[in-house]
Amino acid sequence: MRRTLALLPLLLLGCPKPAAKPPPTGAEYTGPIAKRVATAKTREKLAVTIYNQDFGLVREVRTVDLAPGRTALELQDVTARIQPETVHVKALLPDPAFGVLEQNFRYDLLTPAKLLQKYVGKTVKIQRWNSVLGKEEDVAAKVLAAEPGQEPVFEVAGEVTYGYGGRISFPELPENLVDKPTLVLLLGAEQPKQKLEIAYATSGMGWKADYVATVSADDSKLDLTGWVTLDNRSGAAFPDAELKLVAGDVQKFAPPAGYDDGDYMDLKSAKQEMAKDKNKGFSEESLFEYHLYTLGRPTTLLEKEQKQVTLLEAQSVPVKKHLVFSGQSYWYRSKYSGFVSQNQKVAVYLDFENKKDHHLGVPLPKGIVRVYKADKSGAQQFIGEDRIDHTATDEKVRVKMGEAFDVVADRKQMSWHPMGTCNSESEWEISIRNHKDNAETVEIVEPAAGDWEIMTSSHPATKVDAHTFTFTVNVPKNGATKVTYRVAVKWC
Repeated sequence: MRRTLALLPLLLLGCPKPAAKPPPTGAEYTGPIAKRVATAKTREKLAVTIYNQDFGLVREVRTVDLAPGRTALELQDVTARIQPETVHVKALLPDPAFGVLEQNFRYDLLTPAKLLQKYVGKTVKIQRWNSVLGKEEDVAAKVLAAEPGQEPVFEVAGEVTYGYGGRISFPELPENLVDKPTLVLLLGAEQPKQKLEIAYATSGMGWKADYVATVSADDSKLDLTGWVTLDNRSGAAFPDAELKLVAGDVQKFAPPAGYDDGDYMDLKSAKQEMAKDKNKGFSEESLFEYHLYTLGRPTTLLEKEQKQVTLLEAQSVPVKKHLVFSGQSYWYRSKYSGFVSQNQKVAVYLDFENKKDHHLGVPLPKGIVRVYKADKSGAQQFIGEDRIDHTATDEKVRVKMGEAFDVVADRKQMSWHPMGTCNSESEWEISIRNHKDNAETVEIVEPAAGDWEIMTSSHPATKVDAHTFTFTVNVPKNGATKVTYRVAVKWC
C-alpha cells in the first residue's frame, strides 16, 4: 500500500495534461434566434471622422439587450450609404462566448410600390366606397403584376383587371422590407446585456475649408478666419457627436481594424469632458502623413445639412503685396514686329508665411481664401479670392488677388537674331507705367524655357531656376520705368 502511494505522484506526473478547451463562441449555440432592435436611443457615445474625399468613419457605443444563445440584433439609424464590408463590432464588457456570426445590411426600403411588388401572387384587400350602401366595403384581390411606373394588375372575382381604384390594405409587412436602412447582426452571447462598439465607413460625407481674410489699410497686415463647411448626405443624422476632420489626400481607405479598450469613454466621463470643452474650437494633431482636427465640443450633423464651424482665427498676420509682370517662353523663339503686348495687366498677389511668430503656424487645409478690405467709409469690400493647397507649418502662402488697374506694362522686341536651328539672341524693352499716387515695386518674371545667358541689362537680373530669371524694379508714383536687356536662348 505504501509502495502504491509512492508511485502515485510519478503516475500523475506522467499523465498527459488534458488539452485546453478553446473559448466558446457564438457559433456553438443552436436553437431559435431571438430578435432585438437597437435604435439611436441605445447610443452612449457617437463619434464621426470626416475626410475631404466624400467619405467618413462612424464610431458609436450602444448598450443592447441580448438573449442567451443567438440574437439577430437590428442596428437602426445607421447611414444609408454605409459600406457594409467595413463594419467592425467589438464587445466592451467581458463575455467569452461573444461572437459575430453574420452581418446583413438591409436597404430595401418600404414604399407603396415596393410593398405591392412584394405581394405579387398574394391576396390583398381593396377598400372601395359603395355609394348604394353608403359605406366602405372590402374586395379581395390577387396581385398579378406590379411593375414600377405601371398600373397594377389584379384578379378580382375571377376576372383580370387594372385601374381598379381603392385603398389597398396588406395583412402584414414583408420581413425583407425596412422603413430605414438597418444593419442586422447575428450574435452569439451569454450575457443578457452588452456594450458594443460599432465602427463603419460611409460615403456621402465631406468637408472643405474656406478662409476669410481682411487686409489692413496699408496692406501690411491681415486678419484670417478659417471656416469648415461640413456636408452630410449619408442618409443619417448624428446628434451630439464628437467631430474629427482629416486633412490630406488619402490614397485608399482601409476598413477599420479595431480599437484599444482605452479608446472607450463611458457616458458620464464623456459628458464631463464635453462640459469642460464646450467652448473649444478645433485642436490639431499629426496623423500619419495627414493632419487631424478635433472639435472640442459635441455638435449635431443633420441629414442633408451643411454646417459651418470656425477652424481658426489669426490677427495681424504680416503680409506683403506683390505686383508681378510675367512673360511667355515662346516669345524668344520668333521675330516680332515691335510690340509683343501693350497695356498688359500686372498681376497682384498677397504673400504671407504660415509661422507661429507671424500669429499662424498651424497646418492649413486646402480651400478658398476670400479677401476683403475696408473702404474710406469703413465698409468691407471684396477684393479677390484664390484657392490654396494643403499648406504645412512654416510654408509660404501666395494668394492671387487679380490684376492691377493702375499699373500696366508694354513689352517690345527690339531685335531678334537666329543663331542656329533652335537658339537665338534677342533684345527686349519693357515699360511699366504707374498711375497711382504712390510708388510701386514690380517683379518682372521671364520664363526663358531653355539655356539662357543675359548679355546686357539695364537692371540686375536674378536667376530663379534653370529656365527663369527676374528683374525687380521700382516704379515712381505717376511715372514709368523701362527695363532693357539682351539675352541668348537655346531651347533644344
